[in-house]
Amino acid sequence: MALVKAETAQGFQSLPAFRQIGLMMGLAASVALGVAVVLWSQNPNYTVLYANLGSKDAGQVVDALQKSGIQFKVDEATGAVMVESSKLQHARMELAKDGLPEGNAMGFELLEKEQGFGTSQFIETARFQRALEGELGRTIATLRNVDTARIHLAIPKRSVFLRDRSEPTASVMVDLYSGRSLDEEQVAAIVHLVSSSVPHLKPENVTVVDQGGKLLSNGAADKGMAQTSTQFAYNRKLEMNYADRIRQLLEPIVGAGRVRASVNAELDFTVTERTQESFNPDLPALRSEQVSEDHSARSDVASGVPGALSNQPPEGAQLQQPGDPAARDNAAPGVPQNSSKRSVRNYELDKTVSHTKLASGTVRRLSIAVVIDNKRALDANDEPLGKPWTAEDLERFTTLTKEAVGFNAARGDTLNIINSSFVPPPQVEAVPEPSLMEQPWVWDVAKQAVGALGVLILIFGVLKPIMRSLAEKGAHAIAQTNAMVPAGATAGAHGGGAGGDQLSLSGGSSQQAQLEGPRAGYEQNLDTAKSVVREDPKRVAQVVKNWVGEDG
Repeated sequence: MALVKAETAQGFQSLPAFRQIGLMMGLAASVALGVAVVLWSQNPNYTVLYANLGSKDAGQVVDALQKSGIQFKVDEATGAVMVESSKLQHARMELAKDGLPEGNAMGFELLEKEQGFGTSQFIETARFQRALEGELGRTIATLRNVDTARIHLAIPKRSVFLRDRSEPTASVMVDLYSGRSLDEEQVAAIVHLVSSSVPHLKPENVTVVDQGGKLLSNGAADKGMAQTSTQFAYNRKLEMNYADRIRQLLEPIVGAGRVRASVNAELDFTVTERTQESFNPDLPALRSEQVSEDHSARSDVASGVPGALSNQPPEGAQLQQPGDPAARDNAAPGVPQNSSKRSVRNYELDKTVSHTKLASGTVRRLSIAVVIDNKRALDANDEPLGKPWTAEDLERFTTLTKEAVGFNAARGDTLNIINSSFVPPPQVEAVPEPSLMEQPWVWDVAKQAVGALGVLILIFGVLKPIMRSLAEKGAHAIAQTNAMVPAGATAGAHGGGAGGDQLSLSGGSSQQAQLEGPRAGYEQNLDTAKSVVREDPKRVAQVVKNWVGEDG
């Protein structure tokens, strides 16, 4: 090992200064690259904790993460807070305990802030209205399809004069998740939620708009269409109820999933009001009665032409009081009499006043269609075989269906039951489990493997060849300088001449190398040795020292 190090150092010293500097820079860059690869492989993957966080919320989140001891980093380009992928859910739960992030919408927390001594009533009212808008926005944002919501309330000051009063209005801006939408029922729920939270706010004065600028609420523009939509929903609900009744009644007999029922209900939504007043003549009652009778009779006592003579009573006449019965009885038989009688009777009769409002949504007609799968049986080979139901079975099914829906032939209800073989449903493939490449820990292992592979390539592909090249050059240089002997005698011993002289280079070890020199004489070998001494006297001195040590 020491010999290899010495050879490597000798080879490095034998290089020119410029190449030595380049080699040192290359080695430093290789080591730095290896360290960077190792650090990159050990660095975990980071994921965005929350997107679109405000500066205030981001600061609060960072403080909470520091208190919880969760590692994080901030993206310099976007400012997003990122945490390790394996600790994403844990970090979100830790933040949820502290109520973070709060979001841009502030609720009644505004009222908890300290107010100055000189705060006016206008500022207090505006702060309360802003808090109410924030609370409504938070509530609407809890809907499944809504990401965020903003509310703008226009609440005028109430006036004691009716003609000067203005109704409050509200505008709702909802930011929906990508690919989601709100149906009419959800929009109506938002409208009624806002109108119920603000005094004197009517639902028709609430406007709902999505992030695309689409108007979702139509207010009271078409009340008739809104009523039609409600009627359609009621009709569909009634039809589904009838179909469920049929399935629940027949499926235990024919098998689950082997009955298909469809009901078409024609409903009458006409609203009728009727007022009726009736008397019962069989129950009279006398309330009051008034009777008046008049009688009058004519005689000679006071008859004739008015005058002095007619007013004189006859001789022997007697004065009788008017209305005396004796005078009426003594009257002459032929004298005419007048009599009248009047009676007024008031009766109370049994009187009934009724106001009737007929119910809407009554069933006019039902059209029912039912399809039943074949009967399941086994053949001779114990394999499933479908057989049609008999006429008696279909008749029983018909009777049960009529009873289930309240069949009424008088109003025109129809029912058709058909027996047919169902096509087997396609096999639903099971949801595949996440592949190995989708697991979060796979990428960490892959990074570490790539880092280790890069380090191995750097060691065995770059550093080792360089060190080997330096060791070979150092060994070659040491071999040249350690031994330089004339090979003329050796050549003569073998029967060679002067032209067969060789230079033998040997080091201090058992390794020897022989360089076949040019076939020249003694003078030429001497000149070669002199030139070597001039070029590198230190190495020649080392060779001589080794010779002396070996011979001694």
